Amino acid sequence: MWGTDLTTTVTGEGQVAVFVAIDHCSAECVGRHAAFRANRFEALGPIRQAGRRHFGGFAKGIAAGLAVRHDHASQYMADDFQKELRFRGIERAPAFVRAPEGNGCAERFTRTLKESLLWIQTFDTVEDLRQALLKSREAYNATWLIERHGFRPPNAVRQEQLSTTAAAA
Repeated sequence: MWGTDLTTTVTGEGQVAVFVAIDHCSAECVGRHAAFRANRFEALGPIRQAGRRHFGGFAKGIAAGLAVRHDHASQYMADDFQKELRFRGIERAPAFVRAPEGNGCAERFTRTLKESLLWIQTFDTVEDLRQALLKSREAYNATWLIERHGFRPPNAVRQEQLSTTAAAA
């Protein structure tokens, strides 16, 4: 299951929406996206990134078996967002209304992102922010120690999952 969430920050060009997608099992950041508009099309940004990286592309049913947890914000409840999830074979798993802890992995990651990047660094342009998000995603996945995984980073947990899956096959 992946969780997705939205936060905002300010650049020299104005307010920017930052969307994230997190793997609930490994705590890996699978996608990040920054845009001026916080609409349903931009909300798909991190899901599309993650789909390309983890499933190899964009095709009907390519992500069958995956679920995406999201809150009830209009971006995530919009027909276009829901239709693309269905097209990819992704099951939707909305959190309970007014219960952000139902998407706790994404909420916790958003807090970490704010504390480690968005609140301590300034960005002149949205493109500067996008580049910083890409760098910080790689650094987070490679070095951030997750207590529930025995203080191992998300990349180590993902590699273990992949080797276990390969051995079972």
